[in-house]
Amino acid sequence: MKNIAILGSTGSIGKQALEVIKNNPLNFRVSVLTAYHSADKLIEQAIEFKPDAVVIGCEDSYEKVKSALYGSGTRVYAGSEEINNIVEQEDIDIVLVALVGFAGLKPVLSALKAHRTIALANKESLVVAGELITQLAKENEVTILPVDSEHSAIFQCLAGEKSDSIEKIYLTASGGPFFGKNKLFLENVTVSDALHHPKWEMGQKITVDSASMMNKGLEVIEAKWLFNLDISQIDVIIHPQTIIHSIVQFVDGSMKAQMGLPDMRLPIQFALSYPTRIPSPLPRFNFTSQTAFTFSPPDRENFRNLDLAYFAIRQAGNMPCILNAANEVAVEAFLKDRIRFLQITSVIEQCMEDISYIEKPDFEDLIETNKETKTYAQHLVKSYF
Repeated sequence: MKNIAILGSTGSIGKQALEVIKNNPLNFRVSVLTAYHSADKLIEQAIEFKPDAVVIGCEDSYEKVKSALYGSGTRVYAGSEEINNIVEQEDIDIVLVALVGFAGLKPVLSALKAHRTIALANKESLVVAGELITQLAKENEVTILPVDSEHSAIFQCLAGEKSDSIEKIYLTASGGPFFGKNKLFLENVTVSDALHHPKWEMGQKITVDSASMMNKGLEVIEAKWLFNLDISQIDVIIHPQTIIHSIVQFVDGSMKAQMGLPDMRLPIQFALSYPTRIPSPLPRFNFTSQTAFTFSPPDRENFRNLDLAYFAIRQAGNMPCILNAANEVAVEAFLKDRIRFLQITSVIEQCMEDISYIEKPDFEDLIETNKETKTYAQHLVKSYF
């Protein structure tokens, strides 16, 4: 029985993780749940799963959550700092970090310092502070288990292999809702269009990132840190069927691919149950129903975010932090109909050109870079609106 803390339990990954836990009551127990704004959903989850503690990030909702859970035995805390602190206080075996964006960084660092195994569904923390996180994980002998389907696939393909045997990895991408579309089409897409992903059920932010190819760019940076690779060893290919989740090519020319239906509950369950596999009631892939797998290179001309991510990690320093912060602001603005789809890239590119570059940032530098970039990106958004 593993005690699980889910940071971001009311989001897409968090809700699917709770479904996995519900289906495996002899393997997992919920110890901690956290949410920021979704007080009603957090209360509902806490009543069902009876965690030791919950944290509501928005302090205005504290009394509501506390009152609803009075007498349940679940302790209630409030505030962003309590989300960071809670992973150090409870009886926790695995911390599933399912928070969105830069907000995941401090809880990841707290979990590492507390020697908690991390199931990481927050790629942005590695994008922003990959060197800091990997070094801290090494010092504290903490395992980071990837939850992204692509990184879970690479992790599984590398089981039993030596790191120096890797020649290249291929991260597969579905192509998103705009696969094959040209710039003229992209200039007029709506928020509804961007949120209509053909394969995956995800939160709004990551769905827009998938549509713009930024999600794959962030995954490239994440893979560099997770698997200690040079950026030249990481490639991206479009695979619309989304059955092959990623591929490792070895120095002898052989390749391993991990396959499965596009369902995030699979990599979530693998991360929570690792190093063992447990049965799953999820549907199985039928080879006779899929007549062909296709692959193609990404469209870097119309989806420039991928190359911006490659540029950011080659520059290193605080440049990935600038990329991530600008993207968070731009995506939020697009979701609120304040900028057009292609202007997401424009905001990011302008921030990367104008925000001060720091070659060797410390943690405080990253905090300041994130703040400065978001302020400037919001200014750019206003100039477009």
